[in-house]
Amino acid sequence: MQLIPCPWCGPRDDAEFHYGAEAHVVRPAVPADCSDAEWEAYLYLRRNTKGPFAERWMHTNGCRRWFNVIRDTYTHEIFASYKPGEPMPDIAQLTAKKDA
Repeated sequence: MQLIPCPWCGPRDDAEFHYGAEAHVVRPAVPADCSDAEWEAYLYLRRNTKGPFAERWMHTNGCRRWFNVIRDTYTHEIFASYKPGEPMPDIAQLTAKKDA
């Protein structure tokens, strides 16, 4: 069991959540004006990071809200969670605190 810290409900069992892929992917302002390559990149191309990574999660069995998590994809350690619209924490600072 892993505890995921929901910004609204606090730490909860990971079974209550749904993974939503990479966070901070910006949708094109006018999708109709995109080239096929730009639209393909928006829909399908994602970073495949090994290490700390910003992800989206939804608390499906709780408040049913989306939020962002900084999680190490290799160790599954969670460094931070924050609400949509809030700035992404500095990943280098978060991991430096862990190592200190």
